[in-house]
Amino acid sequence: IARELKRMVGVPFEAEDFDWAKVPEHLRITFRIVDERRRKLAEDKDLEALKLSLKPKARKALSQAAAATASREGGPALEREGLTDWTIGTLSRVFETRRAGQPVKAYPALVDDGDTVSVRLFDTEAEQAEAMWKGTRRLILRNIPVNPAKFASEKLSNQQKLGLSANPHGSIQALFDDCAMAAADKLIADFGGPAWDEESYRKLYDKVRAEIVDTTVRTVGQVQQVLAAWGACERRLKAVRSPALLANLTDVREQLDALVKPGFVTWAGIRRLPDLMRYLVAADRRLQQMPANVQRDTTRMEKVHEMRDEYAWLLEQLPQGRPVPQQVLDIRWMLEELRVSYFAHALGTAYPVSDKRIVKAIDAAAP
Repeated sequence: IARELKRMVGVPFEAEDFDWAKVPEHLRITFRIVDERRRKLAEDKDLEALKLSLKPKARKALSQAAAATASREGGPALEREGLTDWTIGTLSRVFETRRAGQPVKAYPALVDDGDTVSVRLFDTEAEQAEAMWKGTRRLILRNIPVNPAKFASEKLSNQQKLGLSANPHGSIQALFDDCAMAAADKLIADFGGPAWDEESYRKLYDKVRAEIVDTTVRTVGQVQQVLAAWGACERRLKAVRSPALLANLTDVREQLDALVKPGFVTWAGIRRLPDLMRYLVAADRRLQQMPANVQRDTTRMEKVHEMRDEYAWLLEQLPQGRPVPQQVLDIRWMLEELRVSYFAHALGTAYPVSDKRIVKAIDAAAP
């Protein structure tokens, strides 16, 4: 519409100039999904909501199409379950066939099922990429003869284990498992990412196996420092008591809970652990300075909240049920850097950051 209006009247228009919320209901497009007999399956004015509601049916249809193709061609089924090693030859990146005269395209990937791995079809490449990474990681970890998490645990003294016992995971073993998964992620990335055929997988597996134990041990060492900073921040947070600081303390509480949570090592990734440490130190310094200048802290907190709300808006614009793009995930870390610049400027930020830069990044990432 923007392009046609510009052509007709010569005035530049952008897609953002239109507020679809103000369009009357009867003028908005209704999207309808029908089956091969043209029977209505569902309809909605929100296309993404419609896609999300039909996702289970779409997945089932993809599975049926893949099974029918395998049966027709006399080959093995594309979708598998209960895999404990790479026994699938070459995994195609794209599956294409026809169903009821219509072209069907899907994207196969390994899926982490806990103790085993399966092959399933996805309807987007983004979902395929996310699943393939996690499935590859699971397949590698379950076949490594020495449990890297257990080995890392045995390398620590009782005193060191005691220091790690205060963690959000619920147990030291769960923390070590998290470190091993993060180590696997780092090594898989270092060696080129997931493989799609048996030969490439074996090479990837051998490289990861050779370094996973040492990488896990080093990761545990980094996590010790992060947890020490987290513990110091938690103690100071509990020590600061003032009704006038309730909103500010709640903000720090929410920040800590978002940064250090079960699975945080894999979630953040090994390369971000130094940044995570810096964010925690910055929060601790904020708590030290907060009682002396409540108004300044509140003003800066409100600026952070403005950017947080902008980011929340961006997340709402994304298709539900789909992986969040890396470009968007990076903005979440910009918010942490903004906190450092406001509350502990002397620590320095990883890159130049400001509310204007964040707004610009949000605008660039908005669909």
